[in-house]
Amino acid sequence: MLTRMVRRLLPLALLLALVGCAPADEDTPAPPAATGLTTCTKAQLTTKTPGKLTIGTDDPAYEPWFKDNKPENGQGFESAVAYAIADRLGYAQADVTWVRVPFNNAIAPGPKDFDFDINQFSITEERKRAVDFSGPYYLVRQTVIALTSSKIAGATSVAALQSAKLGAQVGTTSYQAITDLVKPSGQPQVYNTNDDAKKALQNGQIDGLVVDLPTAFYMTAAELEDAVIVGQLPQVGVPEQFGLVLDKGSSLTGCVTQAVDQLRGSGDLTNLEEQWLAQAAGARELT
Repeated sequence: MLTRMVRRLLPLALLLALVGCAPADEDTPAPPAATGLTTCTKAQLTTKTPGKLTIGTDDPAYEPWFKDNKPENGQGFESAVAYAIADRLGYAQADVTWVRVPFNNAIAPGPKDFDFDINQFSITEERKRAVDFSGPYYLVRQTVIALTSSKIAGATSVAALQSAKLGAQVGTTSYQAITDLVKPSGQPQVYNTNDDAKKALQNGQIDGLVVDLPTAFYMTAAELEDAVIVGQLPQVGVPEQFGLVLDKGSSLTGCVTQAVDQLRGSGDLTNLEEQWLAQAAGARELT
């Protein structure tokens, strides 16, 4: 990953307003009930290590979700959210241990070595068959970025992207957005990490890269020269939501969801978005 900024993202014009819980789709099971719980205290929770909370994320951990690839420093949106959840559950920062888990491993079936994982996991029905999700802590849009020299840099519609070579990280809803929304004439390119995808964009191997909106802002502002946000892909149905990943059937799922709900209700999630995520003017909607 290119040299990371040691300060916050460049001041940008608009703050994200993507907070709050979207209405649940009738075909989508609601998250575990988070009301009326009485056992959500540190002394009563069963975690991987008694008295400690083990949180997973990927390596590298990208900005603006984390800062300097150090999730333990509490900086960056997802690091800050993780510690806020830990606090709601009664765990001090010193009680939190971080482990590195590849994205695909975290959502694969089988036992986990974390209590929960936070790594921009979109909540999907397919993934719910293998893991538990907390209630959503962030609503997200998928976005296309390109070099200014790319043939799609000035695209204003999804149709204009269909002849382009597009790429995304493996196993992500960014890749799914290419196949399901753009439906390009050629096979999309898939990469193990966003770093690999970024290099392919820089080397001209792809015309455009699909990532979530905050990552698009950071990449175009701080990591890629002569790169632009082409636009946001259409939102289809229920907005895409990020949730924490837990073991399937975890005893912690309800309590973690309750903590997320409390952070949303208190306005803390809004405050953390305002602190760590910024939305630039000009991220147009692709029609």
